[in-house]
Amino acid sequence: MKHYLYPDATAKSSYDIPYEELYKLGYRGVIYDIDNTLVPHGAPADDRAIALFKRLKSIGFDTVLISNNKEPRVRTFADAVGSRYIYKANKPMKKGYLSAMKLMNTNDTNTFFVGDQLFTDVWGAKRVGIKSYLVDQIDKKEEIQIVIKRRIEWIVLFFYKRYIKKNGCKWPDIGRN
Repeated sequence: MKHYLYPDATAKSSYDIPYEELYKLGYRGVIYDIDNTLVPHGAPADDRAIALFKRLKSIGFDTVLISNNKEPRVRTFADAVGSRYIYKANKPMKKGYLSAMKLMNTNDTNTFFVGDQLFTDVWGAKRVGIKSYLVDQIDKKEEIQIVIKRRIEWIVLFFYKRYIKKNGCKWPDIGRN
């Protein structure tokens, strides 16, 4: 059974993902959410995010940031880390994810997504057939509509953890699942 809200893998943070191993497995493109995935909501790119994107480039990855935010927020962050971007992506709609793969000249077999929310990030990635990493949110302080979604996510994550306990992690066999 395909679980559209279940991530393919989880990590404590975007900075803990084994990118070198994923590159060896054939992955070439990474699509990222920004807020609460790479930095706290609304924060500018910090030294850690800039270093991550330099590391990704040195490994051989191409990256695109996709966000439901407006262009000034996304462009400023993307410029600081040296990545292309798509703003007002309307996640979980497919268009932003597909556009990101087109920008990187990658496809659903060699691209993965990293985000902190099930109902936008993971679901959108699943809709276009790419693997997804769910990372823990960086900051607990969020807008009320996100707080409400997080309460519902807890229920889904409860069943996801039971599913992983029973079936194990299928992709990749790395991470903390």
